Amino acid sequence: MSDSTEPAADLTATHIRRAHAGDAGALALAGAATFLETFAGILHGRDIVEHCRAQHAAEVYSAWLADPACASWLAETDRGDAPVGYAVVAPAKLPLADVSDDDLELKRIYLLSRFHGGGVGRELMRHAVAESRARGARRLLLGVYAGNARALAFYARNGFRQVGERSFQVGRNTYGDAILALHLHE
Repeated sequence: MSDSTEPAADLTATHIRRAHAGDAGALALAGAATFLETFAGILHGRDIVEHCRAQHAAEVYSAWLADPACASWLAETDRGDAPVGYAVVAPAKLPLADVSDDDLELKRIYLLSRFHGGGVGRELMRHAVAESRARGARRLLLGVYAGNARALAFYARNGFRQVGERSFQVGRNTYGDAILALHLHE
């Protein structure tokens, strides 16, 4: 039983730090959890499981963490350091005719919904944009499920505009993605 004179702990308080080689498992867990949470009931469950097994494996994150061309940040709870979100910036690999070596891609920016609305997503984005600018990128690109209205609104609030479309394979099915861009040096 807690003493009623002590303030209640804020269970959604978080901090963000640069991810390092030992964080691959935490990133994989946060990635799979947020993907499941976001797309359960929207995408087929079998496709979600297959996608997470392949795309959110610790080895995927280990490769990004080992690559100096990539940068990652991990959002953790203040109480217990549980991973609740993250962002990954990498060289751009999107199907646009004008993609260049001067572009970077926000490969992932995920946050458990319990932590939405508190500024954590905005802070992860701030890190990704600052890193992209520091690396001299002309644009920060990303692909997002075209049916994810919440994510599209978040990206629009952060200055991203649609510049293309792509097909995105999740499990055995193909879905439509919007490709968005943030021009960094205008």
